[in-house]
Amino acid sequence: MRPENQSSVSEFLLLGLPIRPEQQGVFFALFLGVYLTTVLGNLLILLLIRLDPRLHTPMYFFLSHLALTDISFSSVTLPKMLMNMQTRCQAITYAGCISQVYCFIFFGCLDSFLLAVMAYDRYVAVCHPLHYTAIMRDELCVILVAGCWLAACAQALLHTLLVDQLTFCAGTVIPHFFCDLAVVLKSSCSDTSLNELLILTEGGLIFTLPLSGILGSYIRMAAVILKVPSFTRIFKALSTCGSHLFVVFLYYGTIAGVYYFPSSGNSKVKDIVASLMYMVVTPMLNPFIYSLRNKDMKHALQKIFRTMGTADYR
Repeated sequence: MRPENQSSVSEFLLLGLPIRPEQQGVFFALFLGVYLTTVLGNLLILLLIRLDPRLHTPMYFFLSHLALTDISFSSVTLPKMLMNMQTRCQAITYAGCISQVYCFIFFGCLDSFLLAVMAYDRYVAVCHPLHYTAIMRDELCVILVAGCWLAACAQALLHTLLVDQLTFCAGTVIPHFFCDLAVVLKSSCSDTSLNELLILTEGGLIFTLPLSGILGSYIRMAAVILKVPSFTRIFKALSTCGSHLFVVFLYYGTIAGVYYFPSSGNSKVKDIVASLMYMVVTPMLNPFIYSLRNKDMKHALQKIFRTMGTADYR
């Protein structure tokens, strides 16, 4: 294949999921159900937080942004993947591919930053309960969320601009179901050493700093709880923090598997499965982890149902 610059390449070919043609219908229904569950579940979180004044607290302010991020993160790739499975057309335009790269990095980083901010919020609530209101002021909450959005935007813009400078061959095939940054770099005909160095260094900091903050917050919370051992406190902490940590390890573990311990040889099934875990499964689980097991959210949902039932009765 002859190399062409980015302005000459009009489209790429996405190979999609490694499944047989006769299984396309089953997987289409499965992923459509997962996507609808993700969108509706996170929209329910946004609705409940918006309508119930008791949920106008820092924790739910951060949760509302996480829900919006999860909807957007899933929407970056799943609709295109579903459309390709339905139409059997695997082409994606160059502009569409670059847009996927940007949005994937942006919402992925934003998800990571928000998880770290939420861990800090819980740390303050558990370790400094008497000063929680004074520390987690509305101004600080807005600054933290704005910082997350700006940092994610800068990270995504940096990588996307560097990708846009690369040269691609005519008829480039991307062995994935979306334009993943690592796969796009391997599909380029030009030198990508700078891009790869940036992923390992600056990208490594973006990966390790939020994760270290999350783990540090939970370790500190565990130390505070264990100072005054109580079966009720320990059980409540495990039921809440355990599910949160499960999502954190699932999210960060699969990202590490894709970018820092990639598959060797021609087999990319492991990378595709790992990408599905952090791009599809984690956003779907978050409504269940952060809401359905949350007493305040359950009360807010019951309140809406009672209001609807009263309105129907009248």
